Amino acid sequence: MNVDIQSLGTFNQLAHEGAEQATASMAQMTGIAADVDVTKISLVNREDIGEELGDREFVGVRFGYEGELSGETVLVFDSDCTETLVGELLGGSPGEEMARSGVEEIGNIMMSGFIDGWADYLGTTIDHSPPEYVEGTGAGILPPAPADAESDQVFVFKSRIEWLEESVEFYIYMLPEYTPLAEVMAEHADTESDAIPIDKLEVFNEMTTDGTERAADNVEMMTGIDTEAEVSQISFAPIEDVPKQVGNDTYVGTVVEFTGVPSGFMLVLFDEASARTVAEAMMPVDVEGEELTDQHKMAIEELGNIMTSGFVDGWANVLQTSVDHTPPRLVHDMGQAIVDPLAAQVGQHQEHAFIIDSKMVTDDVAFESEIYALPNEQELRQALDELLVERADETEADAEQIFQE
Repeated sequence: MNVDIQSLGTFNQLAHEGAEQATASMAQMTGIAADVDVTKISLVNREDIGEELGDREFVGVRFGYEGELSGETVLVFDSDCTETLVGELLGGSPGEEMARSGVEEIGNIMMSGFIDGWADYLGTTIDHSPPEYVEGTGAGILPPAPADAESDQVFVFKSRIEWLEESVEFYIYMLPEYTPLAEVMAEHADTESDAIPIDKLEVFNEMTTDGTERAADNVEMMTGIDTEAEVSQISFAPIEDVPKQVGNDTYVGTVVEFTGVPSGFMLVLFDEASARTVAEAMMPVDVEGEELTDQHKMAIEELGNIMTSGFVDGWANVLQTSVDHTPPRLVHDMGQAIVDPLAAQVGQHQEHAFIIDSKMVTDDVAFESEIYALPNEQELRQALDELLVERADETEADAEQIFQE
């Protein structure tokens, strides 16, 4: 089954419009102004769904739906904002039972519009179950993956909604069953132009996971810090939404431009505390103070270079192409400020972007690192077009066994 860029863009827009309609319904009910910050389609391993929720406490509403699309949708609220939301809806300070009923009522109105928008576009009926109140920590609030899943990877539609008056976020997760969604997307694919076989996207996602593991091995080798690859996913979003994926936290890291098939940009980013930690692990002597010194920055550049090389070289080996990259350029700024110029450059040639997003963590030391890649869309399709999926699980196989001549 194939999916093309146009149909991915259409489905992403559908999810975005559905989130906007749901947000407008909430605003009408409660008088609280909110805005849809970003919507994206992600291809992610099942065990990594909801990773961005961290360990925060949430409440929400879950629905099952069936028809041409089947699956579950979850509206997730930060538990800290629930009292305010329900108070605006019901007035006063409602008790626990009233609060639960209020969340269900808000969720029912919001998500009915979300699902109905998909049904209208597909020209069909999609029925959904009554709302079920849920609460939990992080990804624990999301439904478990089906036991008979067709694939270890799933497409997830995620919308992040910001409450404009306070720093509070809501999330809408649409988790469709794999085969019905793949069939619907395949029906909308233009196989004569820019179609990508869905199974090859899955293989590329696995390659990205392998690249992250190699980068983590390089970190461990250079610093002595036991490092693990935690999550890897490919997301698809409008080019103007790409900087929002990173957010406005301050990062220290490196940017490189890679050339070949595919070409694009790669970022290795650390939060400031992690940058100091990992850099000092590479230094022969202790450094006093909390400011980033030239020695810190040189260490980050060196580490960014070796991490990028491991990641990109892994692509080149599997894709049987030559992928070179420029020397790393140190960056120290807010996330969106770092990504904005890169997205603008990529956006000269395409309206949407594939964002490759990986994370590394360690249990022993307070340190996290994120890797982002923005490949050229057309060249990514070209590389995937040559990929033979049948032998792709043989990671040690010769390139000639994995790729067509």
